[in-house]
Order: sequence, then C-alpha cells, then structure tokens
Amino acid sequence: MVLNLITFASPLHKQASIRSSHETVLTELEKYFTLKFIDCQDIDKISPDDFCLLFIATGGVERMVIQHFESLPRPAVFLADGMQNSLAAALEISSWLRTRGMKSEILHGELTEIVRRIFVMYNNFKAQHQISGSRIGVIGTPSSWLISSNVDYLLAKRRWGIEYVDIPLERVVEYFNALTDDEVGEAAAQLAGQALACREASADDMLKAMKIYQAVKRIVEEEKLSALTLSCFKLIELTGATGCLALSLLNDEGIIAGCEGDLQSVFTMLVVKTLTGKSAFMANPSMINARTNEIVLAHCTVGLKQTEKFILRSHFETELSIGIQGLLPTGDVTIVKCGGECLDEYYLTTGTLTENTNYINMCRTQVRVRLNSPADYFLKNPLGNHHILLHGNYETIFNEFFQVNACKRTE
Repeated sequence: MVLNLITFASPLHKQASIRSSHETVLTELEKYFTLKFIDCQDIDKISPDDFCLLFIATGGVERMVIQHFESLPRPAVFLADGMQNSLAAALEISSWLRTRGMKSEILHGELTEIVRRIFVMYNNFKAQHQISGSRIGVIGTPSSWLISSNVDYLLAKRRWGIEYVDIPLERVVEYFNALTDDEVGEAAAQLAGQALACREASADDMLKAMKIYQAVKRIVEEEKLSALTLSCFKLIELTGATGCLALSLLNDEGIIAGCEGDLQSVFTMLVVKTLTGKSAFMANPSMINARTNEIVLAHCTVGLKQTEKFILRSHFETELSIGIQGLLPTGDVTIVKCGGECLDEYYLTTGTLTENTNYINMCRTQVRVRLNSPADYFLKNPLGNHHILLHGNYETIFNEFFQVNACKRTE
C-alpha cells in the first residue's frame, strides 16, 4: 500500500532536516506502508486514485495550505507529530477549513493509533472509489407508497458518484415472454430440489419466476449494472410472476438487487456489499416492542446463501407466484439504512437475531431481533420503511464510512 504524503514545509527549514525531525513517526509508518513524499507544489499532479495525507512538516505553512485549497483531498487528513511546530499549524489550518465547510482530521498521538486510523481511512477511500461510478438500475418506477424514499439523482451523483439508470419494466416483460419453459426447466427443478419444502407454489409458478430471473439478469449484463431495484408489484400485474426469486438469486451472485423500486435501500445494500463483501436482507419492520427493544423484520425475498434453509412459498400480499421463506441463522446482526434525498443521513444499530418467526399475516421471511439501542427510533424518527440487515457486527465500519462522508446519524 502506497501512502502519499503531500508535504508542507516552511522555506526556513532545510529539506534535509525534515526527515530527521520526524524520524520516529515516519519510521513507524514505513513498517506498514510505502511512503511517497510529494511536494505541495505538485499537488495538482496527484491522481484521484491516490490515497493521500497532508504531511505538516513544520509550522508557518498555513498560507501555503490555503493557497492550494481547491486541490486538497476531501476530507483533509493531516499528519502532524508536533515536531517543528507542526501540530500548531495543523490546528490553525483545520479550524480554517472547518469554517469553510470542509471536513478534516489531524493524526497525532500514539503511533499505533495513527496507523490504525490510516488503515480505516484507506479502506473508506477504497470503498468510496468502488462505489463511485456504480450504475444502479431502476427497473420500472418506485412503488407509489414509498413517499419518503426518493433520491435526487443529480445530488446523489455529486455526493457519491453513482448513477441511477431508469429502465422500462417492459424490457423485462419482453425478455420474459421470449423465454421458453425448456430454457429454464432444469434450473427451476434444481432449485426446487434444494428447498426444505414447496408449499403454495406450483411448477408453473417456478418456471415463470425463473424466467423473470433470466430476463432481469440479461438487463444487468446489457446495462452493466452494479445494482438494481425492481418495481415488483407492477411486474406481477404484467406477467403474473413475482421478482422475489430473481432478486434472491441475483444477490447470491453478488449483484445487489432490491425490491419495490426503493432507491435509498438499494444504495444502502450497495454500501453494505462494498464494505463487507456480504449481501443483505432488505425488510419491513413489521412489529416493534419499545419496552424490550425487539423488532420483527419481514419480506418475501432473501438471498438463499443468507439462509440455513428455505421454503418456497407464494408471495404474501398477492398470494401469487413465488415468495421465499428463509430461515436465517441466529446471532449478531447489524441493521443499517442510508436515507435522505441526497443520501446524507443514516441509521445504524447492532443486535441479536433471536428467532425466525412464522406469523401468518406477514411477509414470508421473518426474523426477530433484539436491538442494542432503543427501538423507539422506528416509532419516533424512522428513515422510511425498509431497513437493511446483515449478519455480524459492523457498526464501527459503517459509522466510520458514513461519518467520513459527512452523513448525519439518526437515532
């Protein structure tokens, strides 16, 4: 890993003395990183793909830094060990940047903590660059009831570098109608054989659901999508088949796929996949107990690889086609949601998945989670309906990522 140090030093200090003055911190960093020193005058030559720190080598460089304000990496991260009045200068610069709305941080103090923070920031930097340029397919239109889950395409692109791509649902229908039963029969039979049980669903339902999967996957490949959200209720009207199975299989293949045209939730799922490598469960909070801090999350699709076993059911609301009742492993989980029209707010908590419930009046996959924070967030200040669950405790990773991207935490 190359660590680019954009170096700011007063002309009053000899260049040869800079290394010796900061030998302790630089020697420690060289145990973990390949250091590349870049003179501040060459800051414009740095590539956006280069991970950089602002190395404050001496005092008296405040004016030099603000002269390069437009070219500074965002956020501005200063390395200042305190030698040669470097910390004093970093404090002054950091204050000036903050008054201009620019986030900054000073790395100073224990060397082990400095190294740890650099690794965290590097991972966030990589994730940001991986997300930037992602194409999120909006197949159909968001469901009419998602009145608080809209995203401003332009603002989201400015903040995150992502592109939402509108795709007519009719393309799915066209590809669906072009497929024959023979083309999907073997795959449908294999999947049915893996299920713990097949209840309401018929063989014809399986064939249609598998055709939806093939049709949507073709669009993913043609449009080079990193993620997609599907207008699944409208799809049922047009084809008689749900997208539940298609979304499940796509998530298993590493293609982030969400329901109901929910723009905020599919972005959250993209962040989850980028930071952890895991697919996630997009669900409705369906029951909330503020006294015990327990919630039940439910939806009719979940990645099969996230489950221990699964049952092929019908879709809950329509009682048609294929829905999936996944039985998820118990244990530590994280619940997260990135919201707001420009994706600048987030909710984050951890908890314990204690059981798979089986209420007859809820979507098919249901899990009860005991939260490690007050459940009344959902009743008093929710970021919309859908929230995203994944196994494991990733609170620190997500919190660092959203904080460095200037998102506001909602609790």
